[in-house]
This record gives sequence, C-alpha cells and structure tokens, in this order.
Amino acid sequence: MAHNHAHSHNDSHGHSHPDLKGRKLLLSILLNIAITVAQVIGGLISGSLSLLSDALHNFSDVLSLIVSYIADRYSKKDASVTKTFGYKRAEIIAAFVNSATLIVVAIYLIYEAILRFMDPHTIESGLVIWLAILGIVFNGFSVLLLFKDSKSNMNMRSAYLHLLTDMAASVAVLIGGLLMKYFEWFWVDSLLTLLIALYLIVMGYGLLKSSFKVLMLFTPDDLNLEVIHDAVCTIPGIKNIHHIHIWQLNEQETHLEAHVDFYEDVTLSEFDAVLTKMEELLYHDFGINHVTIQPEHQKDDPKDIIVQD
Repeated sequence: MAHNHAHSHNDSHGHSHPDLKGRKLLLSILLNIAITVAQVIGGLISGSLSLLSDALHNFSDVLSLIVSYIADRYSKKDASVTKTFGYKRAEIIAAFVNSATLIVVAIYLIYEAILRFMDPHTIESGLVIWLAILGIVFNGFSVLLLFKDSKSNMNMRSAYLHLLTDMAASVAVLIGGLLMKYFEWFWVDSLLTLLIALYLIVMGYGLLKSSFKVLMLFTPDDLNLEVIHDAVCTIPGIKNIHHIHIWQLNEQETHLEAHVDFYEDVTLSEFDAVLTKMEELLYHDFGINHVTIQPEHQKDDPKDIIVQD
C-alpha cells in the first residue's frame, strides 16, 4: 500500500492567529450572556413573549457559542497514537449540534406563539424597546467580530449565523415594541415570535445538512467521481482507477483513497513519479489534498469506480 500525503500545499491555512478566533468567541459569549439575562428579566417584567423568545434564542446561542469555543480549542490539539486524526472533526460536530438545537428551539417558539395568538397579552413596550436596542448593539458587535472567520470555517459560520439571527430578531423586537407602544398592536409580539422561529429553522436546516454530509463521509457536493476518474486516467501509465472513496475530514481536508491499475509492472520509483503527477492533478483541479493509492497490475479484483465492501 503506497501512501502519500499532499500536505505541503495548504497546511498554512488559518494558523496565523490561532487564538484570536477563540478570544473573539469568548467575548461574544460574554456579551450574549449579558443580553440573555437582561432579556429574561425584561421579558418577565414586561410580559413580552417575543422578548422571552429572543432571550431563549440568545440562550441557545450562548450554549452554541460555548460548544463552538470548546470545539475550536479541541480542533487545535495534536494527533496521537489513539487519535490519529486528532480532534479535527470537533468543529463539524459542533456545527451539527448547534444547528439541531436551533431547530428544536424554533419549533418550541412556534408552539408558544400560536398559544399567544389565541390570547394576546398587554405588554410593557418601553422596556421591550430598550432591551431590543441593547440586543442590537451587543449582537452587532459580535457579528462584526466573527464576520471574517465565518467565511472559511463551518463552526465559526454556525456561531456567526446564530449571532446574525439574534441581531435580526432584536431588530424585529424593536419594531414590535414601537408598534405596541404607539398603536397597541399586541398581536405583533406573537407574529414576531413566529417569524424569528421560521428564520431559525431555515438557517439551521442548511447547516444541519452540510455538517451531516461531512459526518457521514459523503462525497463533497462539488466533486464528481466520474470526472475525477476520467481525469486520472489521462495520466500516462494509468490504465484504470477504481474502488474510489472521497470524503472530507473537515472543511480544510479532503481525502481520496483508491486502487490504481497500471499497464506495466512498474518499479516503486516509477510509481512514485506517477503518484506525484496524480497528487498535483487532484489538488489543483479538485482541491483534494490527501491521497492514498493502492497500485495494482493485472490483479483480479472488481474494477468499478465504487466497490461495495
């Protein structure tokens, strides 16, 4: 089994400020705890369900940010004899757990909002308005903190999305507070709760799906096995590539393992030369950065692209 890792290309990603990400998350956690406590107290005093639902939403975010923070710390731990991949998947698991909790919280909010629609309550709107403004300022600051990291990392994106939905929810609660203050439209409170919840479900579902695919070792959506097969077969000396597995370890690492059939009974050094070409092709054309190949010559085994074990 010849085993080679095209590591050199992109091991530099994201290691320039290893702890900056963690510090930003920690600051966001503290800000969110402050908002949550203020909103719970305010929601109970004012009788506003949308404020309480926003507080619940914020509390789910505090939990998810803590999960993200722990995952971020763990994902940096070195591999060991018993954990050969280290904790590189910690962040994907965090994204999965976070998105699942978002959906659960949202379903509960919908249930509460429907009950409240049947029986609207009078709400102390002044308090709602001030707490909504507090939420917008704190969440807005957290969103700006995480914006850059959210582009390249699923875990940070889940944390960022949580905070962005918080900010949107606070804006909605502010508008609701103003409508209740000036028009006494108390039903707006339930409507906002419903909208916040539906938005959570939409956001959570996309992230749940993408993290689930990584955890299940599915082939990444942007890679086509047939196209990869045909590209590899253009390399001189290669007769066939079969028994292919492609999966993502995390967002930075895509692995391919396969059997490669050679026309000739090549020497090891000749195989290494072909393997180098293959790694370059797979990395530059498909972004695959870990390649493990089993070389074969006239071996009697199934030659299908996918072989069911």
